[in-house]
Amino acid sequence: MSERIDDEAAFVLHSRPWRETSLIVDVLSRHHGRQGLVARGARRQTSGLKARLIPFQPLALSWFGKGQLRTLHAAEWQGGGLMLRGHALMCGFYLNELLLRLLPEADAHEALFDRYVNTLDALNGGGDVEPILRCFELDLLSELGYAQPLGHLADGGGLEPGRRYGYRVGEGVLPLGRDETGYQGKTLLDLSRGDLSDPATLAEGKLLMRGLLAHYLGDKPLSTRQLLIDLQKL
Repeated sequence: MSERIDDEAAFVLHSRPWRETSLIVDVLSRHHGRQGLVARGARRQTSGLKARLIPFQPLALSWFGKGQLRTLHAAEWQGGGLMLRGHALMCGFYLNELLLRLLPEADAHEALFDRYVNTLDALNGGGDVEPILRCFELDLLSELGYAQPLGHLADGGGLEPGRRYGYRVGEGVLPLGRDETGYQGKTLLDLSRGDLSDPATLAEGKLLMRGLLAHYLGDKPLSTRQLLIDLQKL
């Protein structure tokens, strides 16, 4: 059955040409998750849609239809858009690519939507982007049920800050195995609290998140991550 959604809070994640005059737009919406929408005629010079369908701008979108591709029929800018520049802009595209690759279609995650908005605001504010990205990565994996708790052992036992532990996808934190380097207990405890103020936590947290993301992303790496690595920023 066809459905109609009106004035849904959303952000554009990505758009691409479709047929001669239209766009396919992937969006993150607050109540309806990631959606693929056809913006018919958006590439025509007389259309005002294309100028509004850009990333990092808060929009109210309306669409109708059924199946994987619905038809966009209105997009209204909500004001207060961000002007991400330089490295912060690349980080914003990195967030968008993560969501496109990992977030199932039409799977609503209101808390994650709010976290995305707050993360964009933090990137726009300047400063060190690495703690901002690590927190978002961890929140994303936790919201999707991919990340096991970091603040205790898989069997419920406590962690000692001065000891090192292993981490196994699907199981969580485990005693350090033979030939494993593992992670400092303090690092895991800090990550569980969202505290990345310690440079050592930040460095080990990056390694842990890279391993987790690589597992769930599979053989195709993120293009934006590679660009950031090339810039020696991520």
